[in-house]
Amino acid sequence: MNDGVNGIALAVFIFFFVAVTVMGFLAARWRAAENANNLDEWGLGGRSFGTWITWFLLGGDLYTAYTFVAVPAAIYATGAAGFFAVPYTILVYPLIFTFLPRLWSVSHKHGYVTTSDFVRGRFGSKGLSLAVAITGILATMPYIALQLVGIQAVLDVMGVGGGENTNWFIKDLPLLIAFGVLAAYTYSSGLRAPALIAFVKDTLIYIVIAVAIIYIPIKLGGFDDIFSAANDKFTKAGAGGLAPAAEGQWAYGTLALGSALALFMYPHSITATLSSRSREVIRRNTTILPLYSLMLGLLALLGFMAIAAGVTVENGQLAIPQLFEDMFPDWFTGVAFAAIGIGALVPAAIMSIAAANLFTRNIYKDFLRPNATAEEETKVSKLVSLLVKVGALIFVLGMDKTVAINFQLLGGIWILQTFPALVGGLFTRWFHRWALLAGWAVGMVYGTWKAYDTPSGTQKHFGNTADVPGIGEIGYIGLTAFVLNVVVTVVLTLILRAVKAPDGVDETSSADYKADAGDPGVQTDLPPATAGAPGGH
Repeated sequence: MNDGVNGIALAVFIFFFVAVTVMGFLAARWRAAENANNLDEWGLGGRSFGTWITWFLLGGDLYTAYTFVAVPAAIYATGAAGFFAVPYTILVYPLIFTFLPRLWSVSHKHGYVTTSDFVRGRFGSKGLSLAVAITGILATMPYIALQLVGIQAVLDVMGVGGGENTNWFIKDLPLLIAFGVLAAYTYSSGLRAPALIAFVKDTLIYIVIAVAIIYIPIKLGGFDDIFSAANDKFTKAGAGGLAPAAEGQWAYGTLALGSALALFMYPHSITATLSSRSREVIRRNTTILPLYSLMLGLLALLGFMAIAAGVTVENGQLAIPQLFEDMFPDWFTGVAFAAIGIGALVPAAIMSIAAANLFTRNIYKDFLRPNATAEEETKVSKLVSLLVKVGALIFVLGMDKTVAINFQLLGGIWILQTFPALVGGLFTRWFHRWALLAGWAVGMVYGTWKAYDTPSGTQKHFGNTADVPGIGEIGYIGLTAFVLNVVVTVVLTLILRAVKAPDGVDETSSADYKADAGDPGVQTDLPPATAGAPGGH
């Protein structure tokens, strides 16, 4: 690792950072509506994005700086077991093809901005809606923090900010500047800013990976030597080689499946989805988003390349930035670092907007100010988006980075527990609102307790794999909690239906789930669903 500042790389990094900053502020005028003082405009970009804008936005949303740094870092540390991120991004697209168009349609008809809006309208339950909103906010906060960790990793490798003994303010000043710029243009431009910047971010990432997958193996003697060096490392470490041991296969499979189920439960994924102008845009995107999975597979191979290149770092998150600095010319190192840095700005902006929308619509308006105007909602969301980012920044500056990673993994366990209410509600109303709330509570409590009781690779707590009760295999805690959630929900629904417990009012109709842009409005003041009757949509 360089002791001084890599001036050329830093200059290139600053150039791209300034460029996207200007784009972020100019985005406020891009496709601007006459009245921008509502959440549809600020928080969803006017629900006007077409296929390619949505594709870049979702890609920028899902494939983050943390992905760029952490996936190959997992390969670097654990071998092929870290590849679980690749199959789960393949599994997720057929899954979302079945339900995202339905969510877009019903949200378009009723003006829903968040998943909690839909849950409240579908089940007539502010309590269930509040549970989904709180879960979304809690799961998103550490995710934003990790984007700042990604920027910090790049700055550390470039030598910016000084060493560990440097005054804390000087050391963290570059990160504070990046945070301030992000906060300013998100406040000003809303979702339009990350949508516009995503074009630059994804283009840079594709260029960097294409170059890395060709250039670095040539310098290292080819893929045979790369895989041989990685295999030697894990064999000597007693891991048995590149492939996970037999006892790790359940963990690998359940991590992949659970992560696939959770990915589009995150508020930022839904925010990017609802910004589309039609359900057909969503359907097209589910067929072309797998291109990012190809990119992710190539990206993961960088972990093996770091081993073959002899990269040695105390913090595994620095392995790939260090690989780039060691292998690339300084100017292209700057391009690669810019790709990671911008790859943090785009998702961090979307995540803060999504969390702010949840607070505004499902806490502030539902419980504090029911008569809040559209303009007031927008002002509150803008302010909360700033507070969310400040909280993430404090988290990053005040805590060990491994703690941030562990909390993000815990967030994945939490967000998976909203699946029955959201996806179940899109296809049937048979589940009772009280049963869904109880199932959510059981999943949250079990998942949190089990994660806290399980050591991770770097901490005594907050691991994500443990013994699966009754099976005797090691599996993903989030998926086990999800199964308990579903079992409790089904059993309690049967009981509550049998005793004719009161349902909430469903404000949606069957036609709402197939509606598209331009379709005539449908009646929403429908009578409550008959207890025990499936929605049959």
